[in-house]
Parts: sequence; C-alpha cells; structure tokens
Amino acid sequence: MRTGANLLELANVIVTRQENMILDVPALSIYEGEILVLLGPNGAGKSTLLYTLAGLIQPTRGDVFFRGKKISQARDAFNLRRKVTVVFQDPLLFRGTVFDNVAAGLLFRGLSRKEAAPIVERAIAMFGISDLAGRQAKKISGGEAQRTSLARAFATSPEVILLDESFSSLDQPSRDSLVDDLQRILKETNTTAILATHERSEALRLANRIAIMNQGAIVQIGPLAWVLNRPQDELVASFVGMETVFQAQVVRCKNASFVMDVFGSEIEADGEALPGERVVCGIRPEDVTLWGDNRPAPGGQNFIRGRISRITSLGAYVRVVLDCGFPLTAYITERDRGRLMLSEGKEAGVAFSSASLHLIRKR
Repeated sequence: MRTGANLLELANVIVTRQENMILDVPALSIYEGEILVLLGPNGAGKSTLLYTLAGLIQPTRGDVFFRGKKISQARDAFNLRRKVTVVFQDPLLFRGTVFDNVAAGLLFRGLSRKEAAPIVERAIAMFGISDLAGRQAKKISGGEAQRTSLARAFATSPEVILLDESFSSLDQPSRDSLVDDLQRILKETNTTAILATHERSEALRLANRIAIMNQGAIVQIGPLAWVLNRPQDELVASFVGMETVFQAQVVRCKNASFVMDVFGSEIEADGEALPGERVVCGIRPEDVTLWGDNRPAPGGQNFIRGRISRITSLGAYVRVVLDCGFPLTAYITERDRGRLMLSEGKEAGVAFSSASLHLIRKR
C-alpha cells in the first residue's frame, strides 16, 4: 500500500558483525505517510534494520537513500539523524522534569527555552501528560515514561519515527491505551513510522504495510490484509496467525477452484491446482465456524467433523482446537461456547468457505 513519495530506501544492504551476516536486504522502500511494521521473532534483524535506516549503523555493503539522496558521508548521516527519531524499548529519560525531557531535543537544536515552551506544551498534550509537566521524570510510571519519550520524539517534528519494541515493557492496559493514542497522532501529523515488534496484535492495529523478518532477511512484505491472508510459506503463516496449515492431495478441478482429499474428507478451495498434486493450504481461525454435533451442515460451504482436543480462553474469545485428522483452530465467543455446549473430547462440526482457504505454494 503506497501512501506517498519514496522517503527512505535501502539498496543491496548487508550488515555483518564479526564476519557473520546479520542483515541482508536487497531492496526496501519506505513511503511518506505510511506505517510499516517489522514483525518477527527476537534476533530476526528488526532492530538492526531500524538502526540502519536511522543512520546509526553503517552498512557493511550497500546504500541508504533519503529522499533520493545517497547517505555517503558522516555529514549526510548527521543530517539524516536530525530528520529521523528513534524511540527505544526502555525510555531514556534523564534527571529533571517531564517538561525538561520533552524539551531536550529542541534545546539541543538551538531553540531557547521560551521558544521551545509552546512546542513542548503541544507535544505533551498530544500524549495526555500535561499534568505531569512539572513532575520529576525519574518518578513517573513506565507508561508515563514512554509517553514522555514519544512526546520528546514528536516535539522535534521528525519526518520518520522509528519505534524499537517501544511497548513491550508495558502492562496490557497501558500498552493498549498508548497504541491507540499513537495511531491517532500518526494519522493527525501524517508522520511516517516504522515499528519493530514481535507482538502480532501491535502489527494488526498499526500497520499499513507489514514486513515479516527472519534470520536477518525480509521474507515477505506487503499490505497488511494481503500478508495476513496470503502468506507465501508456512513460516510467514505462523507469524501472522494462520494457525491451521495442512497438506492434502487434489482429486479434481473446477472452474477457478479445486477439490482436495483431506484425511478422507473432501474440501474445496479457490485457486488453481492439478489433479494428483500435493498442496499445502491454510485458514485463519476467524474464518472457521463451529457447529454443534446435532445441527445440519450449512449449504454452500465446506463442512467436516472433528473432536475437540483443546479449549483455551483468550479473554474476549475462546480458542478451540479440533482433531479433524489434522489440527484445526477456530475462534468463538464465550456465548457461542455455551450455546453450542462445547467441551474437550466432544465431537463438533466446522464450516468454512472455499474462498477462506489459502493455497501456500512452496518456494
């Protein structure tokens, strides 16, 4: 999803450490006004990529461009760092008040305290911490400290803000509130943002585009909905929450769809495949509907039966895993769980459309 002009770009970038490759990005463009989320496990290279984009890490090989200009000298990197702000996992606050901390970047850039004051007041108001302005920064809570850190970043009007696991140390209510506010502020200011995280929920709430990273490489990148529903392999499927992935054999083809034999059940999926071909398919748990064992099969959908092997409460939802010859996961509400009288060991039917199945092609 391209939202604006090409702002930052990497070309044939490799970063090594002690002769080990820790980042390999042949090409990456960051577009003005977008929110790009880097999603992957710890050690995937997300932070290294962020710091390379910020000019804090110099590539071993390859080039970084800002607005089409190559960052090739120390002065170029210094100028880039004035336009790109990094917010770290742990807020780096110093002694002094919240106001002092938010004003720091502006004072460093040569503004007087009087000139900085209205800018600081707007920044702390954006993040709802105006009442903390006179408090000592070392005595505020973790959530308040991260709001202070973000207010300091936005006070300098960065063209790009880079967030490195910036919410991972917060409790869930503080994280949810801050992510909501950040989403609103990014939209209001049209600030380009890149967020590195291993939390899928943050990616779902913030991203325009998402890049899945593993072992120092971007393995898939694209608009959020496309990557969530069209993962290119089983690794990406696991990262984006496509919990059910199974193998099957194609038995016959139709117009724009095919029928598979899956442990004795016939399942239809949209797409193209050849009779006799072994395929891998996936389905998101939100696309699976559970049916009680005494209800008729729905028309026009795939319908198979299985035995419930696990039921797990997720707060607002319930995760139900069925053994259908392969593990199949569905998300339902607590109300539906009671209505269907579901319990572990009980048989149940599941329904899903052919369009909800995704054919994963091996690369």
